[in-house]
Amino acid sequence: MHKPTDLILPHGGYRSLRSFAVALAAYDGTVIFFSRFVDKCSRTNDQMVQAARSGVQNIAEGSLASGTSKKSELKLTNVARASLEELIRDYEDYLRQNGLAMWDKDSPRVLAMRARLAGKLQKKAAASDGADQSDRSDFFDEPLRAALQALRTAPAETCANILLCLSHQASFLLGRQLQRLEADFAAQGGFTERLYRYRKEHRDAGRVKEQSAVWSDQSDESDQSDLSGETTIPPCF
Repeated sequence: MHKPTDLILPHGGYRSLRSFAVALAAYDGTVIFFSRFVDKCSRTNDQMVQAARSGVQNIAEGSLASGTSKKSELKLTNVARASLEELIRDYEDYLRQNGLAMWDKDSPRVLAMRARLAGKLQKKAAASDGADQSDRSDFFDEPLRAALQALRTAPAETCANILLCLSHQASFLLGRQLQRLEADFAAQGGFTERLYRYRKEHRDAGRVKEQSAVWSDQSDESDQSDLSGETTIPPCF
């Protein structure tokens, strides 16, 4: 466990973040979507896959940078969220331009999907479930794996709406993450402030040791001078 006086705090734990897992599912799902429904030579393909990838990579990079720069962590986490917002806009454009319906966020099927992806609804798998296991990953729980599996067979409208839901959820999680990072920064400061405190504390500790050594030496000299001052008084006669 780290101490408040530590110079470099624990960092790089992005693999355990829910925001990272959901953003990664949106990225993998986007790759699946474009392999099925969009020409690989299309510029839209490159733009949307890169936006999805940017969301994932900036979460990881921000987490790794947090040890020495909270400012960089905040900036990169915000870039990740902006990339996902770009991806959301692109999926909305795809649905509109192809005459497909964008499901209302408050419709029963979207509410159920949101609850499922958030882990509020658990689907009981049969003991003999022979579902494809190709999407199994250390990052994905059962709802995320089920979403990715659906993307391999569902029609374009369903797939685009699933990916919209994943992207919205990842963006929401990153929004909460940014709020927490801002609160931590306000309370604890950044690396520069921690570095100043670290140097000051070690400098002050060094001065205390030096003063202790000086007082110890002076005490020894004082004792010796008292002994050396003893003289024998000669008799008067």
